[in-house]
Parts: sequence; structure tokens; C-alpha cells
Amino acid sequence: MTRTLRALVYGDVDLNLIDGSAVWAQSTVQALSRAGCRTRLVLKAPVETGRLTDPLAGLPGVTVVRPYEEHLVPGQGAHPLSPFQASQLLARLDVEEPCDLLVLRGRRLVKQIVGDGSFDGRIWAYLTDIPQSPAEMTEEARADLARIATASRQLLCQTEELRCFLEAWVPEACGRSVLCPPAVPEPGFPVPARGGLHDPVRLVYTGKFAPRWNTLPMTRLPAMLAERGIRTELHAVGDKIHKDPGHPGFDTAMAEALRTTPEVVHHGGVPREEAMRLAADCDLGLGWRDASLDASLELSTKVLEFGSLGLPVVLNRTPAHEALLGADYPLFVPGTATLADAADAVSLAVRDTAARHLAADRCAAAAREYTMEAAAARWRGHLDRAFPAAPAAVATRARPLRVGVAGHDLKFLTRLLDHLRALPGLDVRIDAWPALARHDAAASRELADWADVVVVEWCGPAAIWYSRHKRRGSRLIVRLHRFELDAGYPRQVDIDAVDRVVCVSPHYARATRDRTGWPAAKITTIGNWVDVDQLDRPKAPGARHRLGMIGIAPSRKRLDLGLDVLEALRARDRRWHLSVKSKPPWEYWWIWNKPEEREHYEAILRRMQTSPLLEGAVVFDRFGPDVPNWLRRIGHVLSTSDDESFHLAPAEGMASGAVPALLPWPGADEIYDRRWIHDTPEAMAGAIAGLAEQEDWQSAGAVAREQVREGFSLERVAKDWTELLVSG
Repeated sequence: MTRTLRALVYGDVDLNLIDGSAVWAQSTVQALSRAGCRTRLVLKAPVETGRLTDPLAGLPGVTVVRPYEEHLVPGQGAHPLSPFQASQLLARLDVEEPCDLLVLRGRRLVKQIVGDGSFDGRIWAYLTDIPQSPAEMTEEARADLARIATASRQLLCQTEELRCFLEAWVPEACGRSVLCPPAVPEPGFPVPARGGLHDPVRLVYTGKFAPRWNTLPMTRLPAMLAERGIRTELHAVGDKIHKDPGHPGFDTAMAEALRTTPEVVHHGGVPREEAMRLAADCDLGLGWRDASLDASLELSTKVLEFGSLGLPVVLNRTPAHEALLGADYPLFVPGTATLADAADAVSLAVRDTAARHLAADRCAAAAREYTMEAAAARWRGHLDRAFPAAPAAVATRARPLRVGVAGHDLKFLTRLLDHLRALPGLDVRIDAWPALARHDAAASRELADWADVVVVEWCGPAAIWYSRHKRRGSRLIVRLHRFELDAGYPRQVDIDAVDRVVCVSPHYARATRDRTGWPAAKITTIGNWVDVDQLDRPKAPGARHRLGMIGIAPSRKRLDLGLDVLEALRARDRRWHLSVKSKPPWEYWWIWNKPEEREHYEAILRRMQTSPLLEGAVVFDRFGPDVPNWLRRIGHVLSTSDDESFHLAPAEGMASGAVPALLPWPGADEIYDRRWIHDTPEAMAGAIAGLAEQEDWQSAGAVAREQVREGFSLERVAKDWTELLVSG
């Protein structure tokens, strides 16, 4: 990011009340400021207390917009802004000073703004109040999220679990979802050293008081612990008491308990820094919630805040918490999450010094990954990718370089196109052909007349057409993959009109020269791009013993050889399985109409039904764009093809930390390190089995990840393409 970006931030949250959503607004502005953005935070309601807004005063580039006080909306501020009012106001502010990104929180709010249509392509939506289980994901909710994803530049997900769930249910979210976990400010005071416990032991809770957050049962914890001979007091910080129709009378009972329970010290609502200071003077944090929240895919900010203060925390055992603190974290409350369960965990912390210190160390280590500086660094990374710097060759042009992209299938260009569209100094338009040889000739002619440079994806009928209708003074670049050479299209291309032919591998660059006779100077190699940032995700448990194949049609992909590898491995260890992510071959009519293709797959299906070693060992997963999520479960990606131009699957697997295993198809060793290439399926199985220890497999995966980052990262390939486009 070389220019100063302008951000608008609005959350459907009231900053007078301290809870996780209000703290999100404050910390987002702080992180954006540190990342170098000029940031305007628009308030939903008039500020009655500056506990969250005062710390923003004086931050570089930060402005707090107070709609009612500044008379930007009618009325006296008796009610917080509705989503409709907020959408209208944000559009007005954008007219006065256009923003580069609009950061939003709140599903109803984002839905309203997407519907109004003023910010398409600039929305960065922070999603938490969305369905987080299959039972909740109705078709209406899925359609809403699809519209939000399509209109958004990025979807900000708090946890990896939430991102993967969203991508699995909303294909439109794939490639747009990035991690944006909570940020915890560094304490502005010396954190006291943890020695012995206070007497009575000080428990602490900060945040909102709500039924499912177990805040009312928390007030009864000291009495239950006293029956066990443990003296405690609960320090409660916060002033937001929920009224919940499902729990009538909760707000009254909660307020009464805070006021009258002898062992409860209620500090009320205080600034975040003061809340942290109060917590730092306690012994044990409480993050225990109702078991109904165990399926949540979110991360408790309280755990991180308490961890930054060196406090151990009592909290529910959930997948997100296990990933954060380890499955053996000692202060998890079991699944029933009753008051007695919580008392058991507190008792363990009080009576077992080693368990308490282990828990404190784990929480502190986790918190170090979520500091405000770490959040700012994440934002800088997201912004640098979304807003790349202008190429030097076009920075001084009087007008943007006009780039046209044409073709019938642009799936290999998606993220590259996003990058090119984001480059200052480039104006990108698309001529999308609905079929290989079908297009709107008038639209294609218009693009050819307009563009300074045209990129044609696939050396097929589109390349033939544009080579015959090239505008004088423009440049034409054609990308050739593989099938085009066998189909005979290249000989119909007017090569004199083509400035450069791009092949995806050295082997096919040579084959193109040999089989077409085209001038070598016109043929170059730029490999396929791999979105390493999207693919680099934590592996799921059991991934080490799972093979993966992406795409098994046509028969030259050789699923049968993949089954050979699987059988050889399962003869040694029945833990090995194979997952296949692909459309079935019968969904490709041009494949299924060939008798030899049908015979090939029928033989494979019979083999899977009759082989004792394959029984229950092969899983076919739905074809779709959620490859990064799918690869979390894969430890080894196979490439057993007879022939490939590049084969993206091993590279994507490598970016995920999976270990690639390839047979020596022609040109494989010019794309991939020879250490991953094996002469036979048996040799491949032996190499995979040789990574027997978890550490060996992880080490090999780390090497593979670094290789693909250096060779085929989106950043590197986009740089090569940009240089090609702007040269000449």
C-alpha cells in the first residue's frame, strides 16, 4: 500500500455500552490507523460516555463522525440510527469524501447497504451474526449471504472455523474471505507478576450480562465454592444488561444479583483500559458460557484480554478454544457446562498450582498472536493485496492503459483479474464468450477497437477471431494451455497479429514452438498463479493419513493409479484414505459419450466395490470453489496423470502444507522439485509412507509451501503478467 487509503467504519453497535461488538469498532479503528489509513468512524448513537471513543482522539488520521451532534441526520438522537438511516448517511459521507473501503458490522445493516447499491466492490463486511450451523442456514439466509459476498470486496471472518463454514455453504464467499480475528490492546500499565492467590480468591468477568453468557449463575459461584472450603469473590465489570424475551425477568434478577450478592463486587461500566487494570488485579478470568453456545464459530475476546494480563481463564471446551489453547488445556468446563462444572474448574485452578500456571501460560501465549500491532500487520497485508501499487510504466501515462480480456472460460484468471482491476493506471474490461466458439461479435469488435492490449484466454476460436480483428497499434496476447494444440486451433491463428503467446510450462512452450513453427521470440512461459494466502490454513486432525486428488476426468487423470497408491498404503496401515474433489465424469457429455472413457470409469467403480483394501477408503467430495477449506483435511496431494500442461492441484496442495506426490508426466520436473516426483505408484506409496512421523510430514509440507510461494504465488505471477501487459 503506497498511497493513503480512506476508510469508513460503521457498526450496528452502540458505543455507549461495552461489549464485544462495541470493542470491535474501537479496535478496528485503532488497527486501521496503525496500518496507515485515514479512518472515519461513524457513530450509531449519540455518545453519552466517551469510554470507547475518547481513546480514539488524537490517533493519526482518525475522525469520529457524530451524526446527531453534527446535524447530519434529522432529530435529536432519541433513537439510534436504523440500518436505512445509516445507509443513507454513509452514502452522503462518501459523496463528500469518497472512501476506498467501507468496513461494516451487522448482517441487517450490510444487507441494507448491499440492497442500496452505493458501495458495491468496496464493502469489507465483518460477519458474526450469521448462521453458524447447518440447521440455521436456511435458503433465505444463504441467498442473503450470497448477495453480500458478491457485493463485497472482502468478507472479514473472526476464526478459521467461521471462514470454512461460510465458504462451504456460500460458494460466492470463496476467495473473498479473509481472517480478521479480535485485537487486544497492549496494557498501558505494568502487569503484576503472578505469585500466590488473593484471599479471598478474585474471579473476574468483563462484558455484557446476558442469559447465555451465564452471568447470573456466575454470581452464585462464590457461594458454591464456599461450600467446598474455597473463599472467592466475583469482580464484575460492565453495564450492559440484556433484556431477553426468552428469559423473562432476567434483567431484573441480574441487576439485583449484582447489587445485593455479598461476594460480588460490581464495578459498573468503565473504559477498556480501566477494565483491564481491574482484571489484572484478579486471579482467575471467567469465560464460561451456556452449552448452547459451544457450536459458535467465534472466538471470545475476553480470553485474549485476560491472557494478555497473564490470567488463566475458565471457559467451555469448543473446537475454536481447543485450537487456540490445546485439547489438554486444564481449565475447560465440560460439555454440560453446569454451575457445578464451572465450580470444579475453579476448584482445580485454586488447588492445583501447576494446572493454574499451565493455563495462564497457554492464555498468555495465545494472546500474543492477537495484539493490536498484529492486527495492524494483518490489515496492512489485506490492504496491500487489495490495493496494489501502480506499475511504474503506467504511472506517467496521460490515461489508463486499456486492457481487454476475452475467452469462454476464465476460471484460471479469476484472482489475477481481481489484481489487474485493482491496479491504478489500468482499465480492465471483459468479453466473456458464452461458449468456446460462440460470442457477441459486436461486443468483441467494440473491445478490440477500445483496448490498448487484448489478452485472450485459451488459444481457440477467440484467439482466431481477435487475431483477425486486431486494431492497428494495439497489442494481442494469447494464453495457450494444452488441449488447443491437439484441437488444431493454433494453425488458424494469424500469428503475425499476435505479439506474445503465453504458455503455462516450459514443456508446452517447446511443444508449441515445435508443432506450430511460430517464432520462438513470441513464445514465453508464465506459470499458473496460486493464491497462497487463501490456501495457507491450519490442517485438520487426521490430515496426515488422507490423500487427495482434485479432478479425475478425463481418464488421462488416472484415478486408477491413485487407487494403486492407496491400496499399497492401506496394505501397511488401514488409517490411509483418499478424498476426491471432482465432478463425476458423466457430468461431462464430451467425455461420457466416448465408450473407452465409460469403460475406464466402470472398471474403477467395480474395483472400489470389490477390493478389500479399498472398502470404505475412498470419499468423493462435491466439486466447488471451496478448495482451501477442503485441503485442510488433506495431507498429500496426488498427480497421477498421463499428461498435464501444469497441473494446479499439486501446487495448491503445497500452498496448504500438503506434501505433493507426482508421477513423471512430461514436463513435471520443470515445474515441480524432483524430490516430489516418483517413477511408479509403488514408489510414490513408499515415499508417502516414509513420512511416518508427524514431524517429518510437517517438515516436508513446510518445504513444499515455501517452494510454491517462491515460484507461483499470486503476487509473483501477477507481477510477471503486469510487466508483460505494460511493456511495449
